[in-house]
Amino acid sequence: MKDKECDIGLFGLGVMGGNFALNMADHGFSVGVYNRTKEKTHEFMENDVGDRKIRAAYTVADFISLLKRPRAILISVPAGDPVDQVIDEITLGLQSGDLVVDTGNSHFRDTDRRYESLSKNGLLFLGMGISGGEDGARHGPSLMPGGSKEGYERIRPIVEAAAAQIDGAPCVAYLGPGSAGHYVKMVHNGIEYGIMQMIAETYDLMKRGMGFDVKKLHEVYHAWAQGELNSYLMEITSDIFLRKDEKTGKPLVDLILDQAKQKGTGKWTSVEALELQTPLPTIDMAVSSRDMSGYKEERKIAAGILRGPDKGGRQLEKAFIDKLEGALYAGMVSCYAQGMALLQHAGKAYDYGLNQETVATIWRGGCIIRAKLLEDIRKAYSLTPDLPNLLLDPALGKSVTARQGDLRDVVCTAAGLGIPAPGLMASLSYFDAYRSERLPANLLMAQRDYFGAHKYERIDSEGTFHTRWMDTKEEK
Repeated sequence: MKDKECDIGLFGLGVMGGNFALNMADHGFSVGVYNRTKEKTHEFMENDVGDRKIRAAYTVADFISLLKRPRAILISVPAGDPVDQVIDEITLGLQSGDLVVDTGNSHFRDTDRRYESLSKNGLLFLGMGISGGEDGARHGPSLMPGGSKEGYERIRPIVEAAAAQIDGAPCVAYLGPGSAGHYVKMVHNGIEYGIMQMIAETYDLMKRGMGFDVKKLHEVYHAWAQGELNSYLMEITSDIFLRKDEKTGKPLVDLILDQAKQKGTGKWTSVEALELQTPLPTIDMAVSSRDMSGYKEERKIAAGILRGPDKGGRQLEKAFIDKLEGALYAGMVSCYAQGMALLQHAGKAYDYGLNQETVATIWRGGCIIRAKLLEDIRKAYSLTPDLPNLLLDPALGKSVTARQGDLRDVVCTAAGLGIPAPGLMASLSYFDAYRSERLPANLLMAQRDYFGAHKYERIDSEGTFHTRWMDTKEEK
């Protein structure tokens, strides 16, 4: 290959970056790569590249010189300051019209800032969320780009070829201006938190409530993965129970410390939902549950002090497994409904112009939350593009309503056993609140007016009103 022959450049040869470079090259595109650590670049070129059209550079200037003009550079480094540092490094050698693409899990407000800053210098910018993990990056992820439409069109042939393919369609599409792509990826991760939490709760109920061993747990999740719960997360959950620890021969999952880490994208989703006043109780509880898991030492102490319900030797019957399956399905629909509602509100608030059907379409393959259910979600938005909530779709609403009995029984059973199931409980509460024509918010407004003179509205008169509630006590 000659200088300036590379179709695209990639800065950062970590797990995701290196695998995505190989992915693009496997589809016939020439890729220039650079990593700050020269040893990492040498290792990548010697062990992974083979005869692929990949060229390495060992200085930023040489890296930039490898690329065809106008240049397109993907950045694959950890979110936050590292992204800004890379942008500062490479932009010194770029020219007006060149394209920079941040493929990390950046906060959408950082993406907006970078978009505006680079645009002032004549550079194009995309924030492109990538989901699918190591395997997805290598063989076909779901890609969520937003920012410069011109920039997207420039790399469109490359990313469409590298993305996962479902029914002949690539799992990538331009989502909107500014930070639209990273916002969609943030919500994707929030939904991921919620679904993972509810799966973990069904595991806990079967393990602690039914005494299932890993063999039986594998069988249940494997069976669920063949039906309406078919999804990537269900498949890997099934696999996890087969893995034994090489050192002890015991099930590896039983040896893992029960303290869940997080990188922040779930929390970002919850915080953003509060800002836009869009309820996400399932995702909120998933974030809180990870926080609670971090209090391991306090939980140990509390376990010896605080008594739960007397189980009285209660044994759950095998039929409860079917209820768990129905409850998890209803919870998943509720979780998707919450996330998609946030995307709809954000699309209006930030002028993204998001197309909900497009989002569901590109999530069907490659990404962590890919599931059979997403085709039903895509169809719902295809029929009603401005659908305010998935629960209002006739088919999905009917499916959740039909399984509400399962969800209620599971939630009651968990409460009776003293086994926490906050994700499933929150999903049920969301369903019940959304279908309630009247909620007790009228009392909340009366309380606010009582102590703070915040006023209230009436159901029988226009305007706002204030009552001297203390006068009620004087009248007694």
